[in-house]
Amino acid sequence: MSQLASTVLSVLDLAPIRQGGSAAETFRDSVSLAQHTESLGYQRYWLAEHHNIAGIASAATAVLIGHVAGQTSTIRVGSGGIMLPNHPPLVIAEQFGTLETLYPGRIDLGLGRAPGSDGATMRAMRRHAHAGVDDFPERLEELRRYLDDADPHQTVKAVPGQGTHVPIWLLGSSGYSAQLAAKLGLPFAFAAQFAPGYLFEALRLYRDNFRPSKHLEAPYAMVGLPVMAAESDEMAHYLATTAQQKFLNLIRGKPTQSLPPVDTLDWSPMERAQVEQFLGAAIIGGPETVKAQLEEFQARTGANELMINSDFYSHADRLRSYEIVAQAAH
Repeated sequence: MSQLASTVLSVLDLAPIRQGGSAAETFRDSVSLAQHTESLGYQRYWLAEHHNIAGIASAATAVLIGHVAGQTSTIRVGSGGIMLPNHPPLVIAEQFGTLETLYPGRIDLGLGRAPGSDGATMRAMRRHAHAGVDDFPERLEELRRYLDDADPHQTVKAVPGQGTHVPIWLLGSSGYSAQLAAKLGLPFAFAAQFAPGYLFEALRLYRDNFRPSKHLEAPYAMVGLPVMAAESDEMAHYLATTAQQKFLNLIRGKPTQSLPPVDTLDWSPMERAQVEQFLGAAIIGGPETVKAQLEEFQARTGANELMINSDFYSHADRLRSYEIVAQAAH
């Protein structure tokens, strides 16, 4: 039996809005994908906070988590992640305490530091430019207090939230969150789905510095990973042009909705190199290629869990990709 068979598989849904589609269609597709991957045995289904981005519909992340959790029954649903500096810790605790109360034992709270938006949007959210840069540990500690058992002398309580013990994960694409997660004995998730360059150093920092806690006795590392699986290598590479176009337009400062796949891409050598850097950890191919590369990636990283992000224009292609990945693990 390969190591992959014992690795937990999960789903990262970036709630893509297709060109010619709508946010309502995206929400229907998210429920469909969650139900499909639940039936395939995936462990968790996470959604991410982004704002003012034309092609992403998960800005109200906690609301969408509740929508997905309400139409599934066993898969864990959570955030990958909520950007802690964007919100008062009390509000996050109340939102996720409510979710945990509605769907006990099925909610995860993954936290990040990035704005999930541009400068103008940060100002619209009343977020200070330096929020979370220096005070992230203090905000995190405040949030943890609101989800823990209430202190007798605690003046402000999260209701609901207090005593729900929603599991907290730290997310990141650098060494900062890796080291903080290690210090606090929390699980850590690395965002190799868009920033794979620091992956191995972040995992090393996390494991080398991990301190056992009441939450976790040993380090637990999840890696976000782009996977575009199809019936053949050729078809997978064709379908992957949707994800490539998304990063190409991001580089050009023109974020767009998900675009149909194309036979060729009009990009400069520098743009191609930048796109390939974003997608440096991507696994693209037919069933045999995907199985071999997933096994190799898991062996290299030693990840306890792989969180798969499959970015396709067609929802049917997306569903099929997650089927191929599930089959590869068995």
